[in-house]
Amino acid sequence: MGGADRAKALGSARALLHLINFDEPFGLSVVEALACGTPVIASNRGSMPELIDHGVTGFLVDSVDAAVDAIGRIGEIDRAACRAAVSARFAVDRMADRYLDLYRLLLD
Repeated sequence: MGGADRAKALGSARALLHLINFDEPFGLSVVEALACGTPVIASNRGSMPELIDHGVTGFLVDSVDAAVDAIGRIGEIDRAACRAAVSARFAVDRMADRYLDLYRLLLD
């Protein structure tokens, strides 16, 4: 599933469960879900604490029981806050500016 179908599925979901068992270095599916306004319930590992603001854009969990509890609390998450968080960190202009800042730093 890709493109519009993926965005529709993510955007209509109540949450994305991202219960990985390894230290994922980024988590593109997490960013895609948040961009669609879908909160994320994720294992508290790898890059997840950098992508998810616990209690604001989703929940970071350490067990299946905690994930089940988080599912029951998903209505506490404001979907607009999920979209805003991604826009603030990953919008094209923001990313381009940050890359340019890094290139300037490396050249100096």
